[in-house]
Amino acid sequence: MTTDCNVPGERLHNQHVSDVEKPQLRSVDLNLLTVFDAVMQEQNITRAAQALGMSQPAVSNAVARLKVMFNDELFVRYGRGIQPTARSYQLFGAIRQALQLVQNELPGSGFDPISSERIFNLCVCSPLDNFLTSIIYNNVKKAAPNINLIFKSDLNHSTEHQLRYQEMEFVIGYEEFRRPEFSSVPLFKDEMVVVTSQKHPRIAALATENGLFNEQHAVVSLERYASFSQPWYDTIEKRNRIAYQGMALTSVLNIVSQTHLVAIAPRWLAESFAEGLALQILPLPLSLNSRTCCLSWHESAGRDKGHQWMEELLVAVCSH
Repeated sequence: MTTDCNVPGERLHNQHVSDVEKPQLRSVDLNLLTVFDAVMQEQNITRAAQALGMSQPAVSNAVARLKVMFNDELFVRYGRGIQPTARSYQLFGAIRQALQLVQNELPGSGFDPISSERIFNLCVCSPLDNFLTSIIYNNVKKAAPNINLIFKSDLNHSTEHQLRYQEMEFVIGYEEFRRPEFSSVPLFKDEMVVVTSQKHPRIAALATENGLFNEQHAVVSLERYASFSQPWYDTIEKRNRIAYQGMALTSVLNIVSQTHLVAIAPRWLAESFAEGLALQILPLPLSLNSRTCCLSWHESAGRDKGHQWMEELLVAVCSH
């Protein structure tokens, strides 16, 4: 014989237990979330207080209440500042996105690029930084003269972390961020070419893949995170043809101009150095003869109106 446990009295009891165990949003001081957001960004109580226009004791008190609310230490002392716990990092994206959604709906909350003094951190990955950094800088300054831009040119193991917690707003590069929480749009497709010295003795042989990999190559160091050159040297045999590994593609082209080494590079970069370095530019006889440049960001930033404005500008000025 089976017993039906889902009788009305039992359902009411379970609902009552659930209501008791589940914190009610109306009992939460939502102002604490703005303090959490500021402390996460500054990782310093004094600076967070200044950013919020609050006293340092008031921020410290709010942090103490946040610790009780989330049943976690949230922040621990580290040197002269504080360091978020794993739970804080877990909470940050969702809380920031929620705050941005509310902020965007408030009257007068629109983003005004003319008056904004916001700082944007961008990673324009090498070698694209040679081409895009000045374009982005000049166009942003023309549209929003008081906005400050901070550029870096190399991806590293912490880039995903920096995007997730908005220490970095955008990445422009050939690499895609494949996790579902990242958004990405293609900007343009870059043609790749073979580059040699004009005095190279076997230029005609470079028209085939076998001829290309019979030569010695100069590359961006394969030990660098997300090395530009890595996709073309995916076998031991191909890596054995590497004679020089540089830290940047510009130094690679300089070495190529003075030797019989060959390199793979974007056409626009090779053409910009061709005359000064006496370089020969040839078609790349490989299936991977182009790469797509993408603009990427973390979805938690996508609701912010300033972020949306910058995204639209970057797409407009970088697409070609």
